[in-house]
Amino acid sequence: MIKVTILYPSKPGSHFDVDYYLGTHMPLAMRLLEPALRGVSVEIGLSGGMPDQAPPFAAICGFTCDSVEAFGMVLAQHGAELSADIPKYTDIEPVIQIGEIRISK
Repeated sequence: MIKVTILYPSKPGSHFDVDYYLGTHMPLAMRLLEPALRGVSVEIGLSGGMPDQAPPFAAICGFTCDSVEAFGMVLAQHGAELSADIPKYTDIEPVIQIGEIRISK
């Protein structure tokens, strides 16, 4: 199993529309990527390590898939459409990491 993590680093003055992201972008992403998805999670940043610190990330999204190849196939088909939607909810350039899941409960 792999996890594709998409991180939106918090930056002073940046914009992230949580309502659009959760109500429009994520349903679109889940529909388009569905053939490869085994699980999806979304975190919206609340604070840093201390309650009075700003969160390091505005949002973090995780897509769990069987393999890099399975995710790559659906992303090749729909990546352009998903990327075109990003400016509708943020001006933050996402950081993407693909990792192998070693422990999950």
